[in-house]
Amino acid sequence: MFTGIVQAVGVVRSMQRSGAGARLLVDAPNLRRPVLEGASVCVSGACLTVVRSDPTRIEFDVVPETLNRSTLGALAVGDRVNLEASLRPGDGLDGHVVQGHVDGTARVDRVRTAGEWVASFRPDDGLMPYIIPKGAVTVDGVSLTVARAERHAFSIALIPTTLRQTTLASLNVGDRVNVETDVLVRTIVTTLERWKENGSGEPLTVDMLRANGW
Repeated sequence: MFTGIVQAVGVVRSMQRSGAGARLLVDAPNLRRPVLEGASVCVSGACLTVVRSDPTRIEFDVVPETLNRSTLGALAVGDRVNLEASLRPGDGLDGHVVQGHVDGTARVDRVRTAGEWVASFRPDDGLMPYIIPKGAVTVDGVSLTVARAERHAFSIALIPTTLRQTTLASLNVGDRVNVETDVLVRTIVTTLERWKENGSGEPLTVDMLRANGW
């Protein structure tokens, strides 16, 4: 479990394909230690398991599902990635609850840097129902507030601290980013969709919500 508050920016040193998966090596001297074998680290929005680490580098195995669903399959040597170690007991939840399960990707549609820094994203089909104005969304592992949600796109505004401490300041029109929608919104929408599809005319009650996992 993560918060979407980036702790360090790493640099890709190698991305070696092996069968359907890949081995990713990242320079990450500024990520808090210890980083133990088997630990979870959020890499630009995707939860990966540590295979090996030392004081400056971390290695991960990346499974085919992650390569296919996220932008990690396109990583190249020298690319920068946002890093966050998993929550520990007592850590503050300063962003929002982030699972590190990428729902899909989005393309950068517009970037405005004059005055307030604002970017607009056009996500994969099926993601917009879970992205609501003033709600939370994770973009490349960064917890953000949705400034505006339209039918096929959403916008975010970034403060200088986020621009300094993450990779988002380098986004350009056409770039792809990883998107994780808010798990709470996703659960509510999915529950209501199931209730509607049931078509029984049964009223929305506490008992019905409990029966659907609430």
